[in-house]
Amino acid sequence: MSEGAEGLRSIPALLQRNATRFGTRPAYREKEFGIWQSWSWSEAETEIEAFALGLLNLGVEKGDHVAVIGRNRPTLYWSMVAAQMCGAVPVPLYQDAAAEEMEYALQHCGARFVIAADQEQVDKVIDIQDDLHQFEHMIYVDPRGMRKYDHRRLHEYSHIQNQGRAAYDEFIGELTARRESLGYDDTCVMLYTSGTTGKPKGVVLSNRNIIETAKNSAEFDKLGPGEEVLAYLPMAWVGDFIFSIGQAYWTGFCVNCPESAETMMTDLREIAPSYYFAPPRVFETQLTQIMIRMEDAGALKRKMFHHFMAHAREVGPKILDGKPVGLLDRLKYALGSGLVYGPLKNTLGFSNVRVGYTAGEAIGPEIFDFYRALGINLKQLYGQTEASVFITQQPDNEVRPDTVGVPSPGVEIRIAENGEVFYRSPGVFVEYYKNADSTADTKDPEGWVATGDAGFFEEGTGHLRIIDRAKDVGKMADGALFAPKYVENKLKFFPNILEAVVFGAGKDRCTAFINIDLTAVGNWAERNNIAYASYQELAGHPQVLETIRGHVEEVNASVAEDEMLSGCQIHRFLVLHKELDADDGELTRTRKVRRKIIAEKFHDLVTALYNGSDSIYTETEVTYEDGRKGKIRATLAIMDAKTVPAAPPAMAAE
Repeated sequence: MSEGAEGLRSIPALLQRNATRFGTRPAYREKEFGIWQSWSWSEAETEIEAFALGLLNLGVEKGDHVAVIGRNRPTLYWSMVAAQMCGAVPVPLYQDAAAEEMEYALQHCGARFVIAADQEQVDKVIDIQDDLHQFEHMIYVDPRGMRKYDHRRLHEYSHIQNQGRAAYDEFIGELTARRESLGYDDTCVMLYTSGTTGKPKGVVLSNRNIIETAKNSAEFDKLGPGEEVLAYLPMAWVGDFIFSIGQAYWTGFCVNCPESAETMMTDLREIAPSYYFAPPRVFETQLTQIMIRMEDAGALKRKMFHHFMAHAREVGPKILDGKPVGLLDRLKYALGSGLVYGPLKNTLGFSNVRVGYTAGEAIGPEIFDFYRALGINLKQLYGQTEASVFITQQPDNEVRPDTVGVPSPGVEIRIAENGEVFYRSPGVFVEYYKNADSTADTKDPEGWVATGDAGFFEEGTGHLRIIDRAKDVGKMADGALFAPKYVENKLKFFPNILEAVVFGAGKDRCTAFINIDLTAVGNWAERNNIAYASYQELAGHPQVLETIRGHVEEVNASVAEDEMLSGCQIHRFLVLHKELDADDGELTRTRKVRRKIIAEKFHDLVTALYNGSDSIYTETEVTYEDGRKGKIRATLAIMDAKTVPAAPPAMAAE
């Protein structure tokens, strides 16, 4: 047998196998104009081959970088596989990135070709094309608004396909030769990191990385061709690539694309996926919506919800994990399932979820337990772009909110003396593109990769616990351990709190910035006849500040119970006058907090939290959706919060 999983050395090879093995089984669905369109595996192969022939006709060479920009659509997934067929390298980019951010990636990878979803993405590339010296052609999927554009270097997707079909006899020999020459260690995709600490890096992943990881992770969770997944997360994110291409092509399951971001929840209910992934923020948002709706419900419904949810938290996870539960408790849970849990899961679109995952950052234990209490098999995984996602996974019946599971199949993990987690696996990336120094800093000659995260293995269970980013874990002035993410996640459990940033490294106490959730707090204001004109006005309302103070003090009481982290209680906080935003550089495109940038940008606010001020006047530059910049001015109240006496602090390791 030739090298490769089952002798298959590339995604196009898996496509050929699936077209033969699964034929008429659905491979892709997309909702358009309210109707689900479907393509079988054999139809998908036909569409992809036609586009690949069109790319050859356009002049795509082996090794070319082909950028792909847009929301989740079958045509864009096909374009990535078509590029691979041609021996080119697909480079998906974040569709919500500003033109300047795209310019960096397009220049860095030297993309000759860009495949864009619609007019918005085309306009961004046109704005920066004069600085893209290797750029030659752009292909767009949606023709709306494109009629009067200069089409000398601009082509419609369907036209490229038609040209490919017309040139079948001319190019099929070349395409077949390129497809069959693809090796297991050839590049499969290049994905850019989110750039939490600096410029994004181009992570080069091989066919071996993607296929071996997809195979191992699919076998771990017994995924098969009958699964249904919803592809709604950014195509530029490694998780979407491994789920919607890696695992989908390995197992042959169906990838469903929603009509738009606005219809995502409706489309989720209609598809009712069996395999589902969402970052913590999605689960937090859904829980917020549930709590808002329950506040608006009648007294009887509200009482019934809280009564049965209290019972579910007690026994739901035990039933899910197959642990012993008394008959009366099971009967009550069954009744609750008919009255509360079942309808709620149906509303969320989770009725058929057999395996659910969350990752990207730590999820609040209370949020995690809520979904498992409903009977949803939600688990955590720990992964990175550089690992082709999977480093650890939680086996069924061994799921807990405070660990990220055991090493995924084929993955080795070791913990360095300073607590940093290292791993190596078949999924370990080839290199950072054009960045040998960073590659050498991250991956040693033996293939061990530094994660940048601090963690430890639990004795007895073998499960890995991640404390925080290694660079964020520090000591407070008295030597107590400082782990901001732990506290931030507890704060974000409250529906009123969207984001939190905790400070305290080297200080005698912890302080925090907090973003309110405009939907949740706005709903409360509406019910209480409180008028407000803007986010800023609502965030500074005295009653809102008191409510947030109550949440902070609840978290302090909870943190005080953890001997190791009891020193991380929040003494003072302020509610920010603006939402943290990726366009302003405060969050990454995957919504991770850029802690260092926030501390520098709002240094005056951090200083005020520690110097005893009762309020602080500040001016902040913001970027509007159309790219214009402006300033927000505000005087922010600084709030004190009660802390709970705790045991003597556990000292951080020297």
